[in-house]
Amino acid sequence: MIRAVFFDVDGTLLSQIDRSLSPRTAESIRELIRKGVQVVLVTGRPYNLCEEFRNLGIDTIISANGALIKAGDEVIHKSVLSAQMVRAFSEFAELHGHSISYFTESFETNGLCTADGRVTEALRDTLGLMNSPQKISTLEQDVYCICLYADEAETEKFQSRFPSLRFVRFHPYVVNVLEASEVSKSIAAEKVLDYLKISREDTMAFGDGENDVDLLVYAGIGIAMGNGGERIKQSADYVTLRASEDGVTHALKQFKIL
Repeated sequence: MIRAVFFDVDGTLLSQIDRSLSPRTAESIRELIRKGVQVVLVTGRPYNLCEEFRNLGIDTIISANGALIKAGDEVIHKSVLSAQMVRAFSEFAELHGHSISYFTESFETNGLCTADGRVTEALRDTLGLMNSPQKISTLEQDVYCICLYADEAETEKFQSRFPSLRFVRFHPYVVNVLEASEVSKSIAAEKVLDYLKISREDTMAFGDGENDVDLLVYAGIGIAMGNGGERIKQSADYVTLRASEDGVTHALKQFKIL
């Protein structure tokens, strides 16, 4: 019996075309919650850009690809980047004129993004943001993730300067900068299931991206969206319709969860 369902956001719950949430997908989420199924959001987004889903009734949110997990106002887990690294990385980025964004409790930047059209386009592509986020007021706060705006060639100078960090690309012009190897969607899902006292065999997970592969493999049933790449489709138990075609609802009905 499926007791918990994990949902990626962009390209899964939200259309891969225009980042919209269809009425049918929204109603499916509400129906799951009414039936007593634990619905868990699991996203690369910062926590404050999940408000639309909290309004749907989703209480448990894995944000920043697993670096911050909250159930309501309770923090289940957090993986904070070291203040020394954040400062050094910020100084190096500013020296070389690169925009970076910080996933704190909100979403802020180093203030260089307004001058670069590639950053503006990346923010629109990845988060559906039409306006530039505010400049960070202080680095003396918990930072769960840093995103570097750079292409492959530009990223090499950061990799040379910070060889101990992991650089995980998820967009042609955006790279996640990670310190800890224990940050991933599947590890975060395991922490949530420990908290909820639910077995992984009683779970289902939906995703469309490279950073969802481990989550789909971990869950009892892994569902790849039709708009996903070949790697995630090969890792899934079932490939549903595209997000823009209400693929979430289609799969939930196929497996008789709804």
